[in-house]
Amino acid sequence: MTISFAGQVAIVTGAGNGLGRSHALELAKRGAKVVVNDLGGARDGSGASSAASKEVVELIQAMGGEAISHGANVANFDEVQDMVQQTMDKWGRVDILINNAGILRDKSFSKMTLDDFKLVMDVHVMGSVNCTKAVWEIMKQQNYGRIVMTTSSSGMYGNFGQSNYGAAKMAVIGLMNTLVLEGAKNNIHINALAPTAGTRMTEDLMPEEIVKAFAPEAVTAGMLTLCDEAAPNRFILCAGAGGYSSASIFETDGCFIPTAKQSPEAVRENWPKLTAQDNQQALVSGAQQGEKFIMKAMAFMKSQQA
Repeated sequence: MTISFAGQVAIVTGAGNGLGRSHALELAKRGAKVVVNDLGGARDGSGASSAASKEVVELIQAMGGEAISHGANVANFDEVQDMVQQTMDKWGRVDILINNAGILRDKSFSKMTLDDFKLVMDVHVMGSVNCTKAVWEIMKQQNYGRIVMTTSSSGMYGNFGQSNYGAAKMAVIGLMNTLVLEGAKNNIHINALAPTAGTRMTEDLMPEEIVKAFAPEAVTAGMLTLCDEAAPNRFILCAGAGGYSSASIFETDGCFIPTAKQSPEAVRENWPKLTAQDNQQALVSGAQQGEKFIMKAMAFMKSQQA
């Protein structure tokens, strides 16, 4: 089955370079009208320029597609609202949002300033929040929407010198998990992409030959499966250099300790059962954890009455 975006409108943030550029071009090749958003700053978030986003628009138009550029700073909600309003004025709908914009300010936690921590959080977390908030009611009224968050292995597993980036990238997973529940009745699907690609964000971290192997286009091939009509919901897709996998948070079945015996020593004693991976599950809401523990308590009470 060919994946097509004909007749759909997509907003791609951070689309002037790297992954965002690749995402925007491929969406356009497959029929989408594309808003190419890029502040045009440096990798650390400083500066601004519209040159890169305008070049992407020209490339899309040269292939016969439709696109506009917008230089909204995703961390500024007023600018994001203006971008979405211009999109609605031109095309009357927003079907897809790719939250891709990001910056890096890498330092060990000891050397990192709180300003560097906050700025990365503002761009990655509040940038995703602002853009999602600006299109949310539109998608609800359409009864259709596809949103992709950009997470990272740095958040899921940790990476030295990236406490700010890692915290931000796990935060968007929490945002996704709740929005999946709230958007389900309106056919809004939210997924997350965990990319490894040779871009401005990583070019200094990997040798040139490796950067070439990790082409953004390989990640985009996976990303497109997260935002079409048949997209999954609440899926974390990991992609890079032709490799594709999924990531999930599993919770073990655990153990139950009655009130009279609850102590840190008892918890430590039950560690093997608490960590046993048989019967573990990927929970689909926070309430499921509470329900599991309540059922264990009820089962214990019932056994005492027997």
